[in-house]
Amino acid sequence: MADYESVLCVKNEVFVYNIPPRQSNRGYRAADWKLDQPDYTMRMRVVAKGPAVTIKLEDRNNGELFAQCPVEAYPGVAVEAVMDSSRYFVLRLVGDGGRTAFIGVGFQDRADSFDLNVALQDHFRYVAKEKEIASGTAKIDNTPKLDLGFKEGQTIKLNIVRKQL
Repeated sequence: MADYESVLCVKNEVFVYNIPPRQSNRGYRAADWKLDQPDYTMRMRVVAKGPAVTIKLEDRNNGELFAQCPVEAYPGVAVEAVMDSSRYFVLRLVGDGGRTAFIGVGFQDRADSFDLNVALQDHFRYVAKEKEIASGTAKIDNTPKLDLGFKEGQTIKLNIVRKQL
């Protein structure tokens, strides 16, 4: 069966920054970027094809592909949250020849970054569950969780009051 491509998330306004090299192993800080002057404003599409996920940055006007970031695992090296903000991330872009580059992306609203996080987490949770089911190690519990039925001999009394008009 051929895998189909599904769009997990689309954000029409994503700020893209050329970022300085990481100074230490601590991680990236968005405060080191020129946050008031983004280098580009793009559209972001998170696309899944089978177990593979790719974050695509496209031109907002014509949809032309600017860059793409294949994501093997989340959290991982491909998408890294910055240390000082929940709205900014560092993406590892991979070119056609296998060359990599790191760029910063940010969102105007915190809800947009939350959507990206949830889309990636949900996809990889789904992939893990599919692997578990395929390997046969998944335990399916068909027992009822809570029995709300009447027991033998149990009764209930209802008092319904009618008002006269």
